[in-house]
Amino acid sequence: MSEKYKIHPEGTFFITLTVVGWIDVFTRREYADEVIANLNYCIEHKGLKLYNYCIMPSHLHMICSAENGNLSDILRDFKSYTAKRIISLIESNPTESRKD
Repeated sequence: MSEKYKIHPEGTFFITLTVVGWIDVFTRREYADEVIANLNYCIEHKGLKLYNYCIMPSHLHMICSAENGNLSDILRDFKSYTAKRIISLIESNPTESRKD
């Protein structure tokens, strides 16, 4: 594996997380709010240190680290849970045009 993709325990990182197909999911407030709620959960319960973030229409930029050095575990859990929640929100929204 290349050095540029390894997470070092004491590092602070600039991370970009993207939506599959670069679909502009975060233009709807309820989906962006879900991302923020899940980030706050990771900060309060998992040791995420979030210095700054920017939610774009189809991706998320973050500058972050982890208190206990397990940033890759935190990001794995965050991405998995957030994806499932957003898919659920999309499926339950009767006016959503992105269901396909």
